[in-house]
Amino acid sequence: MAKTQPYYVQYWIQVCQYFVGLYHRIQKYCTVLKGFFIKEEEEEHFSPAECIFHKEKIVVLGRKLKDKSLAIEQRAQAAYRIGLLAFTGGPAAGKFAAEYMNEVALLLQNYEMAPKIKILLLQSVASWCYLNPANQRRAGRLQFIPILVDLFDTRPKSTTKSEINSNLLVKFWTCYVLSVMTCNNLSCMRALKDCSTLKYHLRILATENWCGWPENFAEVLYFLVGFHRN
Repeated sequence: MAKTQPYYVQYWIQVCQYFVGLYHRIQKYCTVLKGFFIKEEEEEHFSPAECIFHKEKIVVLGRKLKDKSLAIEQRAQAAYRIGLLAFTGGPAAGKFAAEYMNEVALLLQNYEMAPKIKILLLQSVASWCYLNPANQRRAGRLQFIPILVDLFDTRPKSTTKSEINSNLLVKFWTCYVLSVMTCNNLSCMRALKDCSTLKYHLRILATENWCGWPENFAEVLYFLVGFHRN
């Protein structure tokens, strides 16, 4: 895993850190502006659509995501980019981008997908749900929990080291996405606690090498769900 993980993980962590910083700067900027323009807001009203950050880009990418004539990797790339745009655009953009979550749920149920494509889709879900309670609840209604938990049961198609590592990396990302969904989400915690095989899978994954990740998210999820109290 040492050779495979940093390529995927470190890049994603750097991207997330950049967008977190950008998002907070935008929030601070908007707070400052609010004090200056509060009177104007009383006189002039804008439609919610006009306030959505990156709206036009999300719409274009959404068409690609839904286009079944495109290769599945192209559609997954579109989902990944929608996730990043939603992440940088704040709650309004996250709500708009969440309209495409159902497409991602359907794609993730394609068990023949290559691991790298699954990871793109998982990263998109993580971006949509990160610190966004509304999207966390929406993901729950779209049955993402059983879809994601099923990924723990997938086995590599061959016994080659690269295939085993790729399959394991999918499970690592699944742990991360479920951790994001579970954060401050009691309904998700309860649903995961009822998954009969999850505790076993998390115990196994917690013993793997998480080098390059900021946390061992199998352990994080194990404690978030409350398995340590049993």
